[in-house]
Amino acid sequence: MVLKKMMESDELKSSSKLETVTFSEMKHEELEALVEFMYSVDGSISSESLKKHVRSLYLAADKYEIPHLRDLCRKHLISSLNSSNALNILELAQIPFDKALNDAAFTTIKNNISSIASSAEFKLFVVNHPDLSVEIMKASLIRPRTSASCHYCGSSFRY
Repeated sequence: MVLKKMMESDELKSSSKLETVTFSEMKHEELEALVEFMYSVDGSISSESLKKHVRSLYLAADKYEIPHLRDLCRKHLISSLNSSNALNILELAQIPFDKALNDAAFTTIKNNISSIASSAEFKLFVVNHPDLSVEIMKASLIRPRTSASCHYCGSSFRY
């Protein structure tokens, strides 16, 4: 665990003065939520903290190699997926690549492509993530083949 290695470094142990560890990528409240998780007896975090800080906690869990927190965040992100946040969650799933989160976000986008593709968020997403945008558009064009039978003659056909 990266965080554990940071705290157990020889520099911190050998120093007699008070040392400071900086988490510059996190806001104060986000860091409090991370500490809340780390000091919990059962490896949990309040649903309020998780909901409010899920993105930064997910990124911190990856950066500091805290798999249980990353799993909790992933589960929350997947359960909260909808057409208004799917692009943001798809983007988050790329840093680093998280297959489960990516697939869930991709499915939500594909199922809601008409409303998502006409949004201002999608236009910005296309500019910032052209490769992902192409994948989204390709997936939205692929439709499952359906078979049916003719009402008059009974012949089967696929469309």
